[in-house]
Amino acid sequence: MRERGGDPDTLREEAFTRVFDAHWAAVRHHIECVVADDTEVSEIVSEVFLLAWSKLKPARPMGRVWLLRAAERRVRARPGPALTLQSAVDAVHAGVSGDPDAPGRVGRAEVVRALGVLTPREARIIMLTYWDGLAEGEIAELLRAPESRVRKTLGRARDRLRAELGLEGGTVDDV
Repeated sequence: MRERGGDPDTLREEAFTRVFDAHWAAVRHHIECVVADDTEVSEIVSEVFLLAWSKLKPARPMGRVWLLRAAERRVRARPGPALTLQSAVDAVHAGVSGDPDAPGRVGRAEVVRALGVLTPREARIIMLTYWDGLAEGEIAELLRAPESRVRKTLGRARDRLRAELGLEGGTVDDV
């Protein structure tokens, strides 16, 4: 069936270009949280966008959450253990402590230790919030969970991080 208003191939290419331009950096950044090898990161990003091309409907192109979900499926399918990179820990560290070089602030080692007391779901939501910069609604869509559950889990994770880092009285709402 031909779409009105132009050549279907041109419309498809234009839609894909918009999706790629809008979301390539976010997809790559998301994968870099758990994959250390730059070549492997590039391969996974390529696979995600190849899948996006194959499933693209120009009238309803996929968004960032769809692409991140595809990236997560691909990362889970790869051999080898999951890994949290130092730059991802640094993103949480910056959110917890503000200026990481200020005296009396929480150090990276303490953040890594504190992340270790979180449940895997709490740690994932913290990383999606502070590494990927996703809003609660986007995280809920990505995880296919109610937004209220994501909000509650994020709040609990923040509280656990504050307690573990000795920041209970602080205003670290953007852990």
